[in-house]
Amino acid sequence: MSLDKQSVEMPLVAAMLNYKNENVYPLHTPGHKGGRGMKRLLHQEMGDSVLMDVSLMSELDDIHEPESYIKEGQALAARAYGSDACFWCVNGTSQAIHAMLLTALAPGERLLLPRNAHRSVAGGLILGGIEAVYLQPEYSEEFGLQLQVTPAAVQKALALDSSIKAVLLTSPNYYGIAADVQAIAEICHAHGAVLLVDEAHGPHLGFSQALPPSALQSGADACAQSTHKILGAMTQCSMLHMQGARLDLQRAADVMSILTTTSPNYLLMGSLDAARSQVQAHGKEMAEAAVAAAGKLRALCRAHAGLKVLEEADCGGLRLDSSKVMVNFANWGYTGVEVGEALRRARVAVELVDAQNVLFLVTYADVTKDYDEALARIDAVLKELERHKREPFQRASVGAVPVTSSAMKLRDVFYGKKRAVSLETAVGCVCGEQVSFYPPGIPVLLPGEIITQEIVDYCVAMKQLGLPVSGPADSELKTIRVVSE
Repeated sequence: MSLDKQSVEMPLVAAMLNYKNENVYPLHTPGHKGGRGMKRLLHQEMGDSVLMDVSLMSELDDIHEPESYIKEGQALAARAYGSDACFWCVNGTSQAIHAMLLTALAPGERLLLPRNAHRSVAGGLILGGIEAVYLQPEYSEEFGLQLQVTPAAVQKALALDSSIKAVLLTSPNYYGIAADVQAIAEICHAHGAVLLVDEAHGPHLGFSQALPPSALQSGADACAQSTHKILGAMTQCSMLHMQGARLDLQRAADVMSILTTTSPNYLLMGSLDAARSQVQAHGKEMAEAAVAAAGKLRALCRAHAGLKVLEEADCGGLRLDSSKVMVNFANWGYTGVEVGEALRRARVAVELVDAQNVLFLVTYADVTKDYDEALARIDAVLKELERHKREPFQRASVGAVPVTSSAMKLRDVFYGKKRAVSLETAVGCVCGEQVSFYPPGIPVLLPGEIITQEIVDYCVAMKQLGLPVSGPADSELKTIRVVSE
């Protein structure tokens, strides 16, 4: 998977540094002209990096028609991950997911996907006029979270509906639980369907046996990765990988060009180049460092009686990315929101909180004295909470997202007329917008689904917990848009 460490290069970064060091006067965009016109405070904080915030220069290649440095950088990324083609995404993994869907499916074709797919998938369905067939993932009452769809469920769905052209998985999910991608890939291909994987939380997989195998290693036809989430790229930097002959690479390039800005940020692309170089040379060591650092946090949490830490044994036979540390506070009677707030007061910010869990995201970067000091602050917070434990939650009653049913196609709702009504009076109406609690960004309601009393009650409960609402026009969710009669 990796090249000789001495030969790993950063072609785009080298070109950007060369342009910066030539001290060319910029009579071109961006308007701040290498920081000369930038607000002083921002310039001071950003430092010399603003000198590499450059425009589409012929010396630096064009992501829409890559012929030199970007082409070489993407080819190196494909080689590092074992794909046939890699496309850099500067609009996050949402862009990569949209590109996967528009490459694999034509308008009116059907996609099988878990109902807990990220909200960005719905955007791709609308853009492509793609019809969704949903599967419910397995559910863990012990932790109050959704796991993965099973190979048996995928097999049954494809056997019942031969018109399904593609299957999309989220693997690993936000909590680090990986699907049985290899088994599902074999099932998909036996039924003539392609397998697409939202691997946003897995750009570090495949470099060490300490972690689950990657989607590509397991036979997926394409995967979308958030390089910025786990590796060293800047925020909103992602990659789209494709392999095999089931997808048209030229179509993928055409789709990516449509979805990519004509003014891509070279600092973002350069950080993708650098992050790939780093993981290509040191991926095994990085993965093992992350697992070891997470192990220290896991041991700290397990030392507190009553706390339940998600382990691979809790995942129904599935692999777990153990650099994710999910801790359940139901036995102590605290919501994840309350624990997250207590930790933030102690100057520790966590990745995710929900009704009863807190998720800590640990990476190879957490090998510093600062991390050890943060662990000590976490321990102090846990000791304080432990001294004031409450009555335990009934786990099964908290966290399960209600099952929904669809009455209209997403695209029809998107272009149809909508009106706002109070959440309490929306029961029986057809939802006109997405409703998610973020993170993890899994839609409770999608456009076209029927609003039930159970769903309204769930939304009220999540609001009372203090979870932020994402998607609806009214961010407080006092009102919700529904389809007009």
